Amino acid sequence: MRTTKTLPRFFPRFLRTALLMLGAGASALCVAQEWPAKPISLIVPFPSGGTTDALARAIGDQLSKRLGQPVIVENRPGAGATLGADYVAKAKPDGYTLLMGAVHHTIATSVYKKLPYNFQKDLAPIATVAMVPNVLVINPAKTPAKTVAELVALARKSPTEFAYGSNGNGTAQHLIGTQFQTASGAPLLHVPYKGSGPLTTDLLGGQVTMSFDTLTPVLPHIKAGKLRALAVTTAKRSSVLPDVPTMEEAGLKGFDIGTWFGILAPAATPKPIVAQLSAKIVEIVNSPDFQQRMLAAGAEPMPSDSAAFAKRIDDETAKFAKLVKDGKVTIE
Repeated sequence: MRTTKTLPRFFPRFLRTALLMLGAGASALCVAQEWPAKPISLIVPFPSGGTTDALARAIGDQLSKRLGQPVIVENRPGAGATLGADYVAKAKPDGYTLLMGAVHHTIATSVYKKLPYNFQKDLAPIATVAMVPNVLVINPAKTPAKTVAELVALARKSPTEFAYGSNGNGTAQHLIGTQFQTASGAPLLHVPYKGSGPLTTDLLGGQVTMSFDTLTPVLPHIKAGKLRALAVTTAKRSSVLPDVPTMEEAGLKGFDIGTWFGILAPAATPKPIVAQLSAKIVEIVNSPDFQQRMLAAGAEPMPSDSAAFAKRIDDETAKFAKLVKDGKVTIE
């Protein structure tokens, strides 16, 4: 005898609703208990060699050990990190496709006139991993400036010779560059790249004069003397570069932008899977070994759960909407 898949019509409405919710909850719990049963893809929306990629590989390695399944980092760069975000937003919400997101995504919401996804609605925040200060660096072989004031003076005299590179249109580096020009009055040429890897290569080669990149990819070159750090863009100095002033200290007011990184999933991913991932990631970020590794790379460990991450996304989306409007930054 085959049982019907629907409840009898004479069931009171509240009982029907309760039974359906119970069934949905049991189904989600079953999925969570079976997960993960195969490798997990962690999408990085930038090329290899940058901060996002480095953090994804570090967290992926530790997550793999705790989940018992490989976490495969897959680079999908382009369009200021929006191509990778769109891929994950439209992926099957089964916990096997995740995004290594960053502050750039909260900026893109306001910068791009049309996006094929809604960052706040189509992706579920899981946990944050780290905050990395952005730093103004120059190629000392390209310009002799040793302070922000000297750089501004040189740029005002020869505006066509000063180009700054970014990780792409609509990224934090692009917005910081726009804010720098507004605050200093120095005219600069913006050169967008697909990520920190190719940007750093051209900065070292002298194809661009400066960048406002995250600290991680440029730190080795700063220590080697190949790049010169003039200021960090966060409100506080970096613990790794304690002698480098903030933009505020260097004379440019209103700067407080750092680059955070966190992991997200497609919005409809079962809540038990999101909760399990969140707990594992927070555990990893709080571990002494991981924290030591992050600090050595210039990253400040920043563990937070799904709820705190969601609030950060909402707050910063609103914050950057104002900066984008004030700076008149738009991209088709």
